[in-house]
Amino acid sequence: MSIIKIDMNSPEFQAELAKTVKFTDKVVAQFGWAYNPNAEINEGVQMGLARNKMMYSKRFCPCYMVEEVDGTYKSSDNRLCPCTPAIEHEIPEEGVCHCQIFCTPEYAASLLKTEEITSVTHQHSRGLTTEECEFLLQKKNIDSDELTSLFEARELGMVDFKVVDVREWMEYKGARIEGVDALIPTSSFFQTLTEADIKNDEHIIVYCHVGSRSAHCQRILTDMGYLKVTNLMGGIVAYNGTMARG
Repeated sequence: MSIIKIDMNSPEFQAELAKTVKFTDKVVAQFGWAYNPNAEINEGVQMGLARNKMMYSKRFCPCYMVEEVDGTYKSSDNRLCPCTPAIEHEIPEEGVCHCQIFCTPEYAASLLKTEEITSVTHQHSRGLTTEECEFLLQKKNIDSDELTSLFEARELGMVDFKVVDVREWMEYKGARIEGVDALIPTSSFFQTLTEADIKNDEHIIVYCHVGSRSAHCQRILTDMGYLKVTNLMGGIVAYNGTMARG
């Protein structure tokens, strides 16, 4: 299966995106939820829902894989927006859905405060040592500043790792983290993983739009025997380093 390419600037996609925004507005009003205060997160999820509607005729959650079973498209974990796990467990218990677009008003207010504090307190002081690089690559999750420091260390030959983008082709073309080594879209993950020829003992850092799809792919890679897989928390939305486009 080759990578499916949808032109995000096409009239067809833009029309479907407009319908999807109306759909998510209705969901927020129906359940008394709030949107994530980060507009980029919401836009990314809405684009993913619109893409899935065009590809599969249903607004499957863009953070989970869609597979064809007996001629019918199905999402893993039955993730059809607004999905049952979000309604019954994620939002009531955690305050936010897996894709992070829908949350409680209280969670949204908390996010705004956390972002304010983070922007004031997060500072850089020096480069990483080799030991610190290895320590970071053993972590399950890293943040934007840690990845930026790892890139600097890789350029100096202090450490080696592969960065994998698990978003879709149109997202990758729109903007991607400079230094990414492979595109392995979630929608064709297993096929493109084989083509990427990444060894299971390599250090791998996966990222997506907000960190949800990549966390899902991280679990799959771990189950497949990949030993050193790290997820970029917050995804490309939270990344402060250099970006590539086109």
